[in-house]
Amino acid sequence: MTENAIDFNDFEFVSTTADVDFTELAELLQQSGLADFDAETRQRAFEGSDIVLFVYLDDQLVGCGRALSDGAYEAALYDVAVAPKLQGQGLGRAIVERILSQLEGQNVIFFASVGKEPFYQKLGCTRMKTGMARFARPERMRARGYID
Repeated sequence: MTENAIDFNDFEFVSTTADVDFTELAELLQQSGLADFDAETRQRAFEGSDIVLFVYLDDQLVGCGRALSDGAYEAALYDVAVAPKLQGQGLGRAIVERILSQLEGQNVIFFASVGKEPFYQKLGCTRMKTGMARFARPERMRARGYID
């Protein structure tokens, strides 16, 4: 553990959407810089995902992530977020590692927030030489630095 690392025994990791407050989730994702979708849209996305993970500290949602998978060889990781006050202490790594452990043997693709690439590189991820995307709001993605 690094000197900034936190004790994960203080956190509850939950793998179901059953009791999620999606307004709280939408706020966490927005605070983390991951788009501005409303609670209803976030609920559809997380409930439609194959793997979900929510992290709570004292009943407050402080982290999340989700993945889509074909169950065989391809998967995609989305919406990995940690409350700003807890970033840099190992919680993001714990979320990603827990999700990836359920995707063993599969290629996992995702796009990192601009500037967060080193975080994923530390987890063994590499940049792709090719990659294409069709975005619903390309002007927003261009403004945020994801595309030229």
